[in-house]
Amino acid sequence: MIVDLPHPLTGQPFPSPVPAGTGWPGDPAAPGTPVARTAGGVRRLAATRDLDTLTARVSVCSACPRLVRWREGVARTKRASFAAQPYWGRPIAGWGQAEPHVLVVGLAPAANGGNRTGRVFTGDSSGDWLFAGLHRAGLATQATSVHAGDGQQLVGTRMVATVRCAPPENMPTPEERDTCAPWINREVEMLAPSLRVVVALGGYGWDGALRALAGAGLEVPRPKPRFGHGAEVAIGHVTLLGCYHPSQQNTFTGRLTPQMLDDVLGRAATYL
Repeated sequence: MIVDLPHPLTGQPFPSPVPAGTGWPGDPAAPGTPVARTAGGVRRLAATRDLDTLTARVSVCSACPRLVRWREGVARTKRASFAAQPYWGRPIAGWGQAEPHVLVVGLAPAANGGNRTGRVFTGDSSGDWLFAGLHRAGLATQATSVHAGDGQQLVGTRMVATVRCAPPENMPTPEERDTCAPWINREVEMLAPSLRVVVALGGYGWDGALRALAGAGLEVPRPKPRFGHGAEVAIGHVTLLGCYHPSQQNTFTGRLTPQMLDDVLGRAATYL
């Protein structure tokens, strides 16, 4: 666990939330990275052909006022068990390989998970389950992921969230989803040539993946394919796989077991 993470230059703790370009491990942005402040700004800034530029712009987006207030408020007040730690408190960009064969799509960062650690599915129980499964499948180099600076790497894989900011009650509004959509749509469009399989975590990730694949020019079947654990749909040259979300609601009740997770991720790994 990362406690009192020091700034690499000053040796002082990072502020919460973390300003762009201050040396946080893996921070893709610089102090001058342009900031999207409206839905129109998101559409304009997402229209880039460079993945690194897109990643940087995602990480400083402030187009949804409710989400900005929530993520930054959580970063300032902090959960008691993480009171000694800095919080990222910004949007979470996609991370992993730039030309992946496997793409994992989730809902949004957790308030005290990715919003704290700076990496999606990192620092909470859902991430513990997911990264253990990715490691067993050969898609991650470590079985745990605790912070953006922990040395974890994905193998032939990339991870994204449909909505890039932690939302209250883990539920973005339709307007927030649509405002954020150009980020994932453009990212999937750039990744599409190398992609072979998309693993959608939960119904929200499934719907987001379908919209993004359609936006990338792939033909999505009609009527819209229904989500289910183990569901498989061919969309052009990409296979979409459904997986129950590794939330505590699913893992504590046995709705999702390690074997069920391994079955889906193992199928995804065959595309490497």
